[in-house]
Amino acid sequence: MTAPVDPAEISAEMRSWLAEHWDPGLSLVEWRERLVAAGWAVPSWPTAWYGRGLPAAADKLVADEIRSAGAVGTPLGAGMSLAAPTIMTHGSDDLRRRVLRPTLTGEVTWTQLFSEPDAGSDLAGLSTTAVRDGDDWIVNGQKVWNTSAHHADYGMLVARTDWDVPKHQGISYFVIPMDQPGVEVRPIRQMNRHSSFNEVFFTDARVPAANLIGDLGDGWRVARTTLMHERTFATLRRPSFPAGRGRALDEAAAEAAAHFATYVWYPQRAGRADLIADRARALGVSDDPTVRDGIAGVTSFQRVSEWTARRGQAARALGRAPGPEGSLGKLAASELARRSARAHTRIAGASGMLDDRTGTTADDLTAIVAEVLVSTPAQSIAGGTDEIQHIIIGENILGLPREPAPDRELPFRDVIR
Repeated sequence: MTAPVDPAEISAEMRSWLAEHWDPGLSLVEWRERLVAAGWAVPSWPTAWYGRGLPAAADKLVADEIRSAGAVGTPLGAGMSLAAPTIMTHGSDDLRRRVLRPTLTGEVTWTQLFSEPDAGSDLAGLSTTAVRDGDDWIVNGQKVWNTSAHHADYGMLVARTDWDVPKHQGISYFVIPMDQPGVEVRPIRQMNRHSSFNEVFFTDARVPAANLIGDLGDGWRVARTTLMHERTFATLRRPSFPAGRGRALDEAAAEAAAHFATYVWYPQRAGRADLIADRARALGVSDDPTVRDGIAGVTSFQRVSEWTARRGQAARALGRAPGPEGSLGKLAASELARRSARAHTRIAGASGMLDDRTGTTADDLTAIVAEVLVSTPAQSIAGGTDEIQHIIIGENILGLPREPAPDRELPFRDVIR
């Protein structure tokens, strides 16, 4: 039977399948096993790898039908958003067989192990090493800004495997088991009082040679795939599951709560443009011309940012791999956060920084705004700094010459660090 390609047919088939197979009384893993077995977890994947070979646009159509039916989809987090598409694109068949299915069902969780204290924006300057030892690689070094590393089963690790070639050529990409001697995870205390990130120390940690993704020394190309997905994937839309309606829903609610505990301050990082007008009215300054001008500027830029984000959505719907349009969206999000923070500052004045409450309730506007003002700088750093996004846009969209890099062709061991 030929798989349907018409969007209406895909949606109708999914509705019919859900009506027959959705059972909230199952465990969450059991339910997701049904999704995976039927190819509905990621329908755009090949049929040989838990999909249905449908166009990329089918993923959203199916996710919408699952949500409309009150059912549960694939897990939240780095496993589905970053690891799975990277392994699907570059991983060996053996690695796909071992890790994709438990990632789809939520039985394993992931963290990203890219940035280092001296290699953030210049990620290719990383110095964490992996040295071959029989059937394993021995890893030593440090990573930083690692979300969910404290409870991850696997890490997406980039490490240097060759010091005698230029820096971009000596990097390899591995799947490293996190629960082992030699892996130490420490939380980082942020200035907004949260601890959403970690630093990870490797001391003779081991990675099976079979856990290499892509070819040896091809880690930079593989990492770019991960980064492009990171810049285009929205992870902050929290699903809602009714309590007491079945085991799968209860377990999904607990899973979502654990996931979003890490991201509780992320809406503030984005600037909370949605609160600006309410805050101005609450403080009685909504008629101030400068405040109104600020609100209008943020509102219009927010709409432009939404249109910009649709570039990436349209590309994915057409089945294209994420590209430089993700950098446009990332840069727009950073600018929106800055404009929102300036508008909040204009409204609240210096007192906006002085509230000492936690800002954990929806109506605690003063505390939320205080958290906005100390959190928005992170928007310009996480997922690649604004400067890096400008370079990507300049070189890959505008066709400008590459940025000068005197160390680009030097063997990495000769680069001054």
